[in-house]
Amino acid sequence: MNVAVIGSGGREHALCFKLSLSKKISKLFCIPGNPGTDSICENIDIDPLNFDLLYSVLLKKDISTVIVGPEIPLVKGIVDFLSEKSIFTFGPSKKASQLEGSKDFMKKLCRDFNIPTAEYESFDNLLKAQDFIKKSKHPLVIKSDGLAAGKGVTISNNVEESIKCAKEILEGKFKTSSKVVIEEFLEGEEASYFVITDGENYLPIGTAQDHKRIGEKDTGLNTGGMGAYSPSLLITNDMQEKINKKIIEPTIKSLNTIGCSFVGILYAGLMIKNNEPKLIEYNIRFGDPECQVIMMRLENDLLDLILSVKNKNLNDQRILWKKKPCITVVASAKGYPEKYRTKTHIKNLENIENNFTQQLFHAGTIKVDKKILANGGRVLNATALASDLQEARNKAHQMLDLVDWEDKYFRRDIAWRAIK
Repeated sequence: MNVAVIGSGGREHALCFKLSLSKKISKLFCIPGNPGTDSICENIDIDPLNFDLLYSVLLKKDISTVIVGPEIPLVKGIVDFLSEKSIFTFGPSKKASQLEGSKDFMKKLCRDFNIPTAEYESFDNLLKAQDFIKKSKHPLVIKSDGLAAGKGVTISNNVEESIKCAKEILEGKFKTSSKVVIEEFLEGEEASYFVITDGENYLPIGTAQDHKRIGEKDTGLNTGGMGAYSPSLLITNDMQEKINKKIIEPTIKSLNTIGCSFVGILYAGLMIKNNEPKLIEYNIRFGDPECQVIMMRLENDLLDLILSVKNKNLNDQRILWKKKPCITVVASAKGYPEKYRTKTHIKNLENIENNFTQQLFHAGTIKVDKKILANGGRVLNATALASDLQEARNKAHQMLDLVDWEDKYFRRDIAWRAIK
């Protein structure tokens, strides 16, 4: 069969890498893809949000299965559109995608069905938000209700800062948001937990811990993620049981109760303290860069797992993992997540070996006149599998040290707590 992956980042490069190993795929495509995916599959350079054009290309290329990487096409209803045209599209419906597309929707679901999360209130009125902020204990977490490309969350330490953030959101800083969500600040350690689900049954499909902050020792501004490792050392068998029973199962059940069955990858961002998990947020797809480490460790044919969702025989599957841990280190452009240059030349990529234990995934690159140029904030993901995390990190650093790029920046302490 012919299969297409939707997206152009490091997550999609990792998905294409894993799918390229499947013997069941005749031809693999990435829409629109990047220079990294171009080496393992056929890129189709169109806008995947143009659903009519996308559909015509899928027909022309005889593509029967579509796997959606990023959240925006899901929130905009790509699954509904293509499913109505009898193309199997892996991911949640537009209605179920509100789980990530609206923080208010997610928090209300947790409140209504007793899923442990931070206490919160949401507002579309600044005066009411200000009153709430003045009465609340700080720090507070101020969130844009809608999608904000990882930039819609601020941890505020005082009333003035909280009001400023709420005002910016309500005045349209993020076009997707007409509401601000204000949460209590949760202490603890973060972990990422992923399941694959057909709407009724589910299987855990990996754990990871990512590093959101730009600076070493997890300092500085929040980013989309500067690195990750898998498996998470926080999620023991006992903790996994708690997460499943208190968070995952009630979520799947509650979504069915309100009439929007969730099918696809459900990603729970968790805060763990005193051996108890609380839900920070849900994503409706693999995390980025968590996907990169999970794909390197996964033994199964990824397409088999996805087709078992389509065929409603997920319970017949058993997910297998390589025993070695994996780490990914993100190379970003200097200045990210604030101002940074684009279209800068990246050299020496051809001298970096890619194999089953290490991959340099492309996250924000383009090819112009046979040159690879940086075209985003997060640009490359050096991903390595090894006998321990220290060795894996060393391998990732060796790859990035070989990259000749004057704007290169990366943290050298990813997984610092786990390694320490």
